[in-house]
Order: sequence, then structure tokens, then C-alpha cells
Amino acid sequence: QVQPVESGGGLVQPGGSLRLSCAASGSAFRLYRISWYRQVPGKQRELVATITSGGSTSYADSVKGRFTISRDNTKNTVYLQMNSLKPEDTAVYYCNAGISGSGSWGQGTQVTVSS
Repeated sequence: QVQPVESGGGLVQPGGSLRLSCAASGSAFRLYRISWYRQVPGKQRELVATITSGGSTSYADSVKGRFTISRDNTKNTVYLQMNSLKPEDTAVYYCNAGISGSGSWGQGTQVTVSS
């Protein structure tokens, strides 16, 4: 079973940028649908962006035009480039990877947007 590993979180000022990475092992990586979710305490986990095995992407309305999801199958990695960050983007960001069904979750990486 695939085990995604997130990295790249941290503290950034409003208006700044961060790039998150989601790495997953296995020769079937190119077949995975990869999604980024985020969660703040007391709220449900929110879908942020998805990239399919064919490279199609989709985004939550709240991040359209600011976030970009991409994949590099040669590195078994999916990226989430986050620009023009806002305080409301503060959350733990999780990667979900799978071919079908509910997929597998990573451990999460904290993103804090604050001055």
C-alpha cells in the first residue's frame, strides 16, 4: 500500500509562497490520483487540489489562481505551489494518494501564514 510523505511546510508571511511536496514510493506512482487536503482544528478536512494520473487538475475555489498542483513521475513526487498566501491558508496540509477508493494518507505538514 502506498505511503505518502509530505514535506515543505513552515511559517511564511502573508503574501509569501511555499512549495509542498508529496513523495510516494512504488512503480505504480504514475497511476495514482494525488490530492492535497487541509485541516484546521475543529473543522472538517477540506479538499484543496487534485491531480489525476493523466495530469488533469482541479482546485477549491478558495485557492484558484494562487495554488498550482503538479507532478513529476520520474521523482514519484507531487508538488503544491502556494503563492499569495493568506492567514486563512493556515492549516495542516495532507496528501492523499491512490488509484481507486479512498487512498492513503500522509502524516501532514503544518503551514502557518502569519506576520
